[in-house]
Amino acid sequence: MKSILGIGNALTDILAILPDNELLERFNLPVGSMQHVDAETGNKMWDELKLHGIKYVAGGSAANTISTCAIFGMPAGFIGKVGVDEIGSLFKSDQKQNGINSMVLRGKAPSGRSMIFISGENAERTFATYLGAALELVPEELNPEEFDGYDMFHIEGYLVQNQRLVRKAVEIAHSKNMLISMDLASYNIVASNEAFLHDIVKNYVDIVFANETEATTYSQLSTPREALDAIAQDCKIAVVKLGKEGSMVKSGAECHYIAPCPAKAIDATGAGDLYAGGFLYALSEGMPLDVCGKVGSIISSKVVEIVGSKVDIPRWRDAKKEIRAVMGIKEE
Repeated sequence: MKSILGIGNALTDILAILPDNELLERFNLPVGSMQHVDAETGNKMWDELKLHGIKYVAGGSAANTISTCAIFGMPAGFIGKVGVDEIGSLFKSDQKQNGINSMVLRGKAPSGRSMIFISGENAERTFATYLGAALELVPEELNPEEFDGYDMFHIEGYLVQNQRLVRKAVEIAHSKNMLISMDLASYNIVASNEAFLHDIVKNYVDIVFANETEATTYSQLSTPREALDAIAQDCKIAVVKLGKEGSMVKSGAECHYIAPCPAKAIDATGAGDLYAGGFLYALSEGMPLDVCGKVGSIISSKVVEIVGSKVDIPRWRDAKKEIRAVMGIKEE
C-alpha cells in the first residue's frame, strides 16, 4: 500500500448549529465563505458560539484528509504547527490515535481554531478561522528528509496565505517524485490567489480537488462541467465535487460522473476532505478513477450525517463494507 504525507493548518474545529443567519450578519460573514479573523474577533465569536452549544473536533482540511487515509490503513504523516495549549494537545492526541506520524511543531501563538457556523436547511457551513500558531510554520522549518518514504503528498489550498511555504513544500515533494494533490479549499481563497494557484497547479500538482464554486472561480467559467475540463488541462486528474449532486472526475479524455450516495445530511463539515481521503486511498490501491470517486462519495456520505468531521465507528464499519464491495475486495 502506498503512503501519504500531508501539510496544512493544524486547527481544531469549534462547531455550532445556528437557528438562523443573524450571528453571521452581525459579524459580516457571507454564508458559505471562509474568513480569517484576528485573535480578538475570534474570541468574541467563540464566546457567542458557546451560547448555542459547541462541539470541539480536531480538524483542518489536509489533516482531515490524512486522517481518513490513515484509518483506511495507509501509512500517513502530517506536518503542521500548534500552540502550547489544550487545543494543541487535543490536535496532536487525535493524530496519534489515528496512527499518523505527527510532525507537528509548537509555536508561540495560541493554537489555530476554525469556528464553523452551521445554518439553513442545507446545513450550509460558514467558517471564521483564527490561524494562530498554524500561521507560524515557515519554509525554513520544512525538512526534506521528512518527505522521504512517502509516495503521495497532499496540500490544502488554505495554506496559500503563506505562498513561500506552499512553493517550498511542493518543490520538495516534486523533487522526491511524489504524486501531489491539492484541495482548492474555498472560493474566496481561490479568487484572491488566482495567479499563484494557477502557477502551482500547472507546474507541480497532479490532482486537484475543488467544489463547484471553487472550480468555476479557478477557471473563470460559468458551469462546473466547463470548469472540470479547464482544470483537467492544468493537471493529470481533476475532481469537481457537486455536494448532494455527486461529483465529476476527469483525466485526459476519460471522464466520469459519480452519483451521490444516499444520506440524511445535517452537517457538511469535512465532507470534501473525507471525499479526497477516500479517493486517494482507492487511487493508492490502483483502482480506476470511477471507483476512486465512488469510494470518496461513500465516506463523504457518512460524515454529513453527524456534526463535525469525524465519522463514528458504526458508520465507518458500514462505509468499509460498502467500499470493499465497490473495490471488489472479498470480506475477510
